[in-house]
Amino acid sequence: MVRPPNPRPLAPLFLLLLLLPLPLGAADPLPIEGWLVNSCIQARRKCQADPVCSAAYHHLNSCTSSISTPSPTQELLVPEDCREAAKHLRNSSLMSCTCHRRMKNQVACLDIYWTIHLARSFGDYELDVSPYEDTVTRKPWKMNLSKLNMLKPDSDLCLKFAMLCTLNDKCDRLRKAYGEACSGSRCQRHICLHQLRAFFEKASEPHAQGLLLCPCAPADQGCGQRRRNTIAPSCALPSGAPNCLELQSLCVADPLCRSRLVDFQTHCHPLDILGTCATEQSRCLRAYMGLIGTAMTPNFVSNVNISVALSCTCRGSGNRQEECEQLEESFSHNSCLMEAIAAKMRFHSQLFSQDWADSTFSVMERQNKNPALMPQPWVPSLFSCTLTLILLLSLW
Repeated sequence: MVRPPNPRPLAPLFLLLLLLPLPLGAADPLPIEGWLVNSCIQARRKCQADPVCSAAYHHLNSCTSSISTPSPTQELLVPEDCREAAKHLRNSSLMSCTCHRRMKNQVACLDIYWTIHLARSFGDYELDVSPYEDTVTRKPWKMNLSKLNMLKPDSDLCLKFAMLCTLNDKCDRLRKAYGEACSGSRCQRHICLHQLRAFFEKASEPHAQGLLLCPCAPADQGCGQRRRNTIAPSCALPSGAPNCLELQSLCVADPLCRSRLVDFQTHCHPLDILGTCATEQSRCLRAYMGLIGTAMTPNFVSNVNISVALSCTCRGSGNRQEECEQLEESFSHNSCLMEAIAAKMRFHSQLFSQDWADSTFSVMERQNKNPALMPQPWVPSLFSCTLTLILLLSLW
């Protein structure tokens, strides 16, 4: 009598199913420290396990408090003992560590980054490099338009995006928090800025960008005013008009603000006189929005156009007038930033210009056309599928 073949165990097949790639956008958890290839917090832990590295790091940390950050025209003066401590860290993973703007312990991570930055800056003056290692994912936008019919049909898009935020529990809660903190004649600016940062860090990008970058008709000043008031400028922006270089000094003294400013300069900087942009538009917009809630908070200049600027002046800059104007123009005359804002507003207009069959829609936004700058999510998926197929065949 022939015995039936033993059934294959299900455990290996179950394990193989775990290897299959998840669909893109299946989940959107907040980034955590472990997601980064080499976060500064992880790198410091490794350094602390080595007595030589640990001692050098702590000595370099004490050096940063006594050394001021120079401008591009100044020379960095560093004591010899600090230089010696930096040499011991040259081969440490700290030298290439990064942070993420939504990670836990972000401020602690940035403190480590700028401590180590001193070791990178010895010798010729080196332009600051963004501490953020942010991946750009292409996820579909999902919006529920079912309750927008309570608005008038001719309501402007800023009002519609405000309603979409109200209909989303998280967006509504975060928006109310900064609205309360930034309202009233006696608002405390530092609390207002903190709540603004919380909104733009924690609210989903579609909601935050929809509120801030909603398109308005040139003649619709009510819409333009709503857009300008998104960041509560009466409380969030400094009273009067401080000197832009003084504003920059305040920013550079704070690791978070300094990081956001450097991130903006990295991703929104034209590479040449032709206006070629350093990175794709989504990165530039993310960097620009990251400045909101810091000492360098920008805003729209008027209700009738999309020009933006810092709330500062270059009067009284003395022999640093040119440096001040370059800083101011990196916002007010930045072609990469203006193109990114205009493209996002066109996209927002298209969302409401189509006749959607369903009240809930999902649409994929096009990124920068430069293929070298495009994320390639199919690479790990292809590898994972190939590996799964090979293992399946081996068990057959």
